[in-house]
Amino acid sequence: MESSSSFASQLRWWRERRGMAQLELAGVADVSQRHLSFLELGRTAPSREMVLRLAAALHVPLRQQNALMLAAGFAPAWRETPLEAPALAILDKALSFMLAQQEPYPAFVVDRRWTLLRTNGGGRNLVEFLTGAPLAESGPTPAVNLADALLAPDALRPLIRNWTEVAHYFIRSVHADALADGTRETAALLARLLSYPDVPRIADVPTLDHDMSPVLVMQFVKGETPIELFTTLATLGTPQDVTTQEIRIECFFPANEDTAAIFKKWVAQRTSTKRTPSAVAGGA
Repeated sequence: MESSSSFASQLRWWRERRGMAQLELAGVADVSQRHLSFLELGRTAPSREMVLRLAAALHVPLRQQNALMLAAGFAPAWRETPLEAPALAILDKALSFMLAQQEPYPAFVVDRRWTLLRTNGGGRNLVEFLTGAPLAESGPTPAVNLADALLAPDALRPLIRNWTEVAHYFIRSVHADALADGTRETAALLARLLSYPDVPRIADVPTLDHDMSPVLVMQFVKGETPIELFTTLATLGTPQDVTTQEIRIECFFPANEDTAAIFKKWVAQRTSTKRTPSAVAGGA
């Protein structure tokens, strides 16, 4: 959606995107349908409080709430603070704690569009084993996008045995993000991912059988070493800053004891001999 469009058109766009009738939105926001109609037609200018009330009723993300505020002639309501800023020191400590607690298994901090911001030792070990290249603890330069790394044909795809199933669920996740935030940037990310060869379409139906596991397991294979992981995603429950709302922490867990043993061995070998994961896996 164009950020320069009027408040009236943005409000109507968000209401239609959420599939709400005027009467329904009016009821949720506790305003009259007549007043809401005048706002959508541009016949009435909203107050600052009304913009925030309607945005909350429509579940508009904080970044897009700021766009609504600007369109209505007000200053942005929500700050966007750099993750390294002193104001987010408490969050920085929390992220560091979560990354450390996940050891020896991988954990990654990413932004809304899957740009890698931080990782832990388990994440660096996994990436180095799969790619043969070391990964910095903080966000690498140039930035790594985990969505591209997963779906591009020349990245991790050849190392994932069940790549089609993994890609299917990931594409649906990015599609849900695009619907939720309504930004051109997320829509562009989705379009780029779908442009890669053989990527499943959003409407494709996954293969279903009675023996499927309760969670989808990513089956990495490099050489003769299989690594099977499932993933969890965490977000901050009470964000009041654009940055804090858009951060995600992705944690991977071993799906079997053999995989758990590989990660524990990598830690032991790094501590005692400083050998690389590639060398350790070769002897695993």
